[in-house]
Amino acid sequence: MLEIKPICEHCAKALPNGSDQAMICTFECTFCQDCVINILENVCPNCGGGFERRPTRPLACLTKFCVTNYPVGEMEYVNPVKPQKFSPLKQALVNVDPRKR
Repeated sequence: MLEIKPICEHCAKALPNGSDQAMICTFECTFCQDCVINILENVCPNCGGGFERRPTRPLACLTKFCVTNYPVGEMEYVNPVKPQKFSPLKQALVNVDPRKR
């Protein structure tokens, strides 16, 4: 089950459950859409994967799998991307389709 992290790992922008700005990679690294597009260029600085929009947890408890029974994550993990360290990884992967990395 997704943790639904509450903020962008780079800029600390709030990304609540219903946010349409939240993007995740396959390891649930969480960044805002602005950082993914303008800084990361769709390359995860942690794993090298690509990003997709993060789904939201249902608010209405029509099943047991809703936000009331499974609250979103509370840990605010911030690890701003260091351009000098990230640059070689980004340059190697930015032009490669995420499904072929």
